[in-house]
Amino acid sequence: MAINLINTPEWHALAAHAEAFGNRHLRELFAADGQRFEHFSLRQGDLLLDFSKQRVGADTLDLLHRLAAAADIPGWTAKMRAGETINHTEGRAVLHIALRAPQGSPDARPEVAAVLDRLRSFCHRIHDDTWRGFSGQRITDVVNIGIGGSDLGPRMAVRALAARQQPDLKLHFVSNVDGADLAGTLAGLNPRTTLFIVASKTFTTLETMANACSARDWLVAAAGSQAAVARHFVAVSTNLKATSDFGIPPENVFEFWDWVGGRFSLWSAIGLPLALAIGFQQFEELLAGAHAMDEHFFSAPAAENLPLTLALLDLWNTDFLDACSHAVLPYSQSLGLLPAYLEQLEMESNGKQVNREGQPVGVATAPILWGEAGTSGQHSFYQLLHQGGRLIPCDFILLKEADFPLPGHHEQLLANCLAQSAALAFGQTEEEARAAGASAALAPYKVFPGNQPSSTLVLPALSPFALGQLVALYEHKVFCLGILWGINSFDQWGVELGKQLAGRLTPMLAGKGGDALFDASTRGLMAALRQS
Repeated sequence: MAINLINTPEWHALAAHAEAFGNRHLRELFAADGQRFEHFSLRQGDLLLDFSKQRVGADTLDLLHRLAAAADIPGWTAKMRAGETINHTEGRAVLHIALRAPQGSPDARPEVAAVLDRLRSFCHRIHDDTWRGFSGQRITDVVNIGIGGSDLGPRMAVRALAARQQPDLKLHFVSNVDGADLAGTLAGLNPRTTLFIVASKTFTTLETMANACSARDWLVAAAGSQAAVARHFVAVSTNLKATSDFGIPPENVFEFWDWVGGRFSLWSAIGLPLALAIGFQQFEELLAGAHAMDEHFFSAPAAENLPLTLALLDLWNTDFLDACSHAVLPYSQSLGLLPAYLEQLEMESNGKQVNREGQPVGVATAPILWGEAGTSGQHSFYQLLHQGGRLIPCDFILLKEADFPLPGHHEQLLANCLAQSAALAFGQTEEEARAAGASAALAPYKVFPGNQPSSTLVLPALSPFALGQLVALYEHKVFCLGILWGINSFDQWGVELGKQLAGRLTPMLAGKGGDALFDASTRGLMAALRQS
């Protein structure tokens, strides 16, 4: 049974501490501790987390760790690893850690190894040109058709590892049911050399199947035969009947399981586009990086545990400092899709107000997560971060080595990131602005309050291993926050109502059926949309 932590002495102690400590300025905290970086940074392998610019002290961390102990995160971790149904509303285990556990590991599962072997063989057939299209030509383009977790994970990772991709194979992603997404993608492709991956566990996802059927029509129109589907479509699904009815033979369907949630599925057959893009050996390096973070999370003491530390900082900022927004700012163009990926991972997992006992949580849970790659973001929303008057914690992400090393570029990128995190933390007073040459009239406009908390993650390079570490770090952070708030991070009932209503509205927009059950606004909009 989950404990409602807001009723515990540990929570009350943190609330009292926040009143006494929470408004202390980062200038003061750094002035009081000349070794603050050393005291508030952690490492896992070559990955560095600096959280010295968070508005915490040693006593804050001590109180947060007491709260984590009260929540029994180790006990819940053991339940997850044992395959207990911790996704209680759907009656499912949560075992994405098994997807990256090497053979011989306590978390390894034989069915995972079997699917990985099939994926490896398939990738080799594409890369060595053994697999060919209906006209005998080699595959040059792969289109992944999915949505949500079946799209965001592989899409983000393919872009992140662009520097390591196979030179003669291009990856494309289609997720939106808006015809512009699929039509724009197909416009530049040759049906004779294009392979489609349809990623849908049930093979019934409305948006995915609409796109898949249109792509099949496009292919068949060029091939002149339905038989071509078997040479140009594979599926990641558990519904063998539906995939067979679509035209995909069972040997071209790659399985994953109900204990793999969509937003935690990059490591499964959902990662096939990435394995094709970078080669299976490098895909295995991604799995190894994630497994290394798993082992760290399972074994590191609380004070040295990176995922737990990130979770506790989020909890502190959200529930004790009243931050409602969180920015993820990767200073890497290759990681430009990471904020979008984390939006789903964090907000779909923890954007809930009902706890495991079916009762109100009683506090704010997941903050609104957003962000963009630096330095582009500096010229759009950073103004608000610096002078907008809102508390917005930030995660800066840096690469020690550039993945595309053009002379002079990386040094500027790193300098901008370090400058922004320092400016957000320490700001600038009116006196400092005048000392820097601002006139008395202009000086008030150059005041930066500072005291914006941030953490900085430094990766040695954007390798598959490091990307695996990074993504698994955020996965375990989400898990810890779910336990701390007493919620189920692995269901997503908030997505369902809109899907159900859309299913009822679709035929009505085509003039089939009445709309009496809908509100006046929806009826009026439908009438306006149906007018010729």
